Amino acid sequence: MASTAHLSRRSYGIIGGLGPLASADVFFKLMQAMAADGDLEQADVIFEQHPFRGSGLASTATTERKLYVFDMIRDFEKRGAGAVVLPCFLSHTFLDELRANTTLPIVDMMAALAAHVRQAYPQATRIGVLSSDYTRAAGLFERYFPAPSFDVLYPHAADGVNPVAEAVYGEHGIKRGNLTGRPLQLLTEAAHDLAAQGAQVILPGLTEVALVAHALGALPAPLVDSNQVYARSVAAGRREARTKPFKVGVVGGVGPAATVDFMQKIVRNTPAARDQEHIKVHVEQNPQIPDRTENLIGHGPDPTIALYATCRKLEDGGADLIAIPCNTAHAYVERIQPSLSIPIVNMLTVTVHSIRERFPQLTQVGLLATSGTLGSGVYQKALEEQGLQQLAPSPAAQEHVMEAIYGREGVKAGFTEGRCQDDIRIGLDDLVRQGAELVILGCTELPLLLPFAQVMHASGKTITLVDPTDTLARRCVEYAGAGMQTAEHNAAR
Repeated sequence: MASTAHLSRRSYGIIGGLGPLASADVFFKLMQAMAADGDLEQADVIFEQHPFRGSGLASTATTERKLYVFDMIRDFEKRGAGAVVLPCFLSHTFLDELRANTTLPIVDMMAALAAHVRQAYPQATRIGVLSSDYTRAAGLFERYFPAPSFDVLYPHAADGVNPVAEAVYGEHGIKRGNLTGRPLQLLTEAAHDLAAQGAQVILPGLTEVALVAHALGALPAPLVDSNQVYARSVAAGRREARTKPFKVGVVGGVGPAATVDFMQKIVRNTPAARDQEHIKVHVEQNPQIPDRTENLIGHGPDPTIALYATCRKLEDGGADLIAIPCNTAHAYVERIQPSLSIPIVNMLTVTVHSIRERFPQLTQVGLLATSGTLGSGVYQKALEEQGLQQLAPSPAAQEHVMEAIYGREGVKAGFTEGRCQDDIRIGLDDLVRQGAELVILGCTELPLLLPFAQVMHASGKTITLVDPTDTLARRCVEYAGAGMQTAEHNAAR
């Protein structure tokens, strides 16, 4: 059953296939619960079931199962579902892994079951469980019924065989469509075993057990229909909202070495004591974006669509903001930003703002950049808005700057020493002669040639070099930190 109406209000995606009969049972009982609450016409339910190729007990929580469930959740995300229904105890053993990689709330079947036991059987402390060996070994029920408040009990094996597993997975088990006879006998014997151990209430640890709960008849301890409990919990709208991890999207490949340099600066500027404290980053490495300078000086194809398409991929991938570690590409930002729903952090403006804050008495700034960047006037505009005058190399010196970047032995060709160093020094010398004491490295490859924050010029002056890539990285780290704090605050409210 799938529908598209009302998905933004109340919508659920049920993952079937792991236990086809039991999943259908949860689906049916969810429909009953919503009908009883008068919500049947107010919600959409997507019941999705595909053949799951996991074979028997040995594959109960393998990578195969995890990827199957995760792919189903991703599909529900794309289709606009509001919550995931996961009627599978085995899959709840890796629920934390699933939640860490999706923003969709997954309705916790075990939490619903624990809440039901505490409400319906408030005096129960000895909990019997009819489960598979894997779920037992994983300690799933012990997490929700922890000692010393509870004592979790399991049936004894018969001749080394788990009677519950045999009832469900055996040759004539419930998974093969046998809902009477031998499977019910095995489950009844297991329930009596639990009661003999002192179980005050019995819980299914396999959804197939709940499927036949009412067919087992009178037992010495009450057996909970976990499928019905779960369905009622879903219908009641009990779900845990997930906090979306903040993600920085990066338009990569413009150029490739500069992207790597930018990523290093993101990592270096992030206050983290371990891997998990670093920022989530999505890099869309697209070196096929047409050359920005060639277009701006009038000889190359327009990169607007390619830049926009790359930004849209980042947007679709869940990025919260976009960083473009390419100065020249910022000549196109005003064209594409209005069509995006997330902001592009403008490297040029954040760099100029940083300069103004650090050097309030400064009046002029030198710029080493491509001819395309210079010709577009994007830096000049940003500088003038802060009351700063742009100094650019003379035409002759600019030719050397372009050679340092694009030449056969330039930085874009993979060189960082030799002729490219001589060429960039000519451009820098020209700016110093014009009076520049601070110079923006306005091409993201130039910090690879001039990696120091300050250089001593032959004239005896100390020249400050500003790296926009580093400024952009710092600002992205700041935004990510603020975004994560906001998300945590909202989640706590």
